[in-house]
Amino acid sequence: MNRAFSPLFKSMLLALLAVSATASAVEAPKPAVKADAAKGATLYADGDAARGLPACVSCHGAAGNSTITVNPKLAGQHESYIYKQLVDFTTPQRNQPVMTTYAKMLSDADKKNIAAYLGTQLSKPGAAKNKDTIDLGKKIYRGGIASKQVAACASCHGAMGNGIPVQYPRIAGQHQDYTVAQLTMFRSTKADARKNSAEMHTIAARMSDDEIAAVADYIAGLK
Repeated sequence: MNRAFSPLFKSMLLALLAVSATASAVEAPKPAVKADAAKGATLYADGDAARGLPACVSCHGAAGNSTITVNPKLAGQHESYIYKQLVDFTTPQRNQPVMTTYAKMLSDADKKNIAAYLGTQLSKPGAAKNKDTIDLGKKIYRGGIASKQVAACASCHGAMGNGIPVQYPRIAGQHQDYTVAQLTMFRSTKADARKNSAEMHTIAARMSDDEIAAVADYIAGLK
């Protein structure tokens, strides 16, 4: 009996293996599409009129060097960080009227391409402006505020503000007004609160307006 069914069993086994192999081939993930910085540069500089998408340069400046102090400098920012923020703008975690609208118009490839382009640009340096608070800002950035359990900014963003790709952004030379606004939104519990970093919420919630202003001014002078 075993001999009689052996050829049939073998045929069924081979068929099952073939189906399994086909299923595995179908389910195998496709390789990630590599970002195209050249396409990102075009979209950044020209936008896409067909989609009603304005050029990023109009707000963030040539090559990501914004001259509008409430808009961040993006030149030289970590590619992975910019991509994450563009994704976050499409979620309740970072709801900002202008950027949320435009981020939702971008495809995932668009987001990666723009991030790749900006990550290769050179950031123009900024400068600290308030001599009266520079020591306080330096102290907070380098050593934190022990009495309030505020960690040193340098522990995550680096001694010179260069950050760590994926985890922490580059903040050296960033506009004072922008940094103050972001720390204030991280601290906020209102509808406009920035909710995409639990770490930053905890830190900012323990800082006063004067401390935020001082450290933002110090950061602007980092190179």
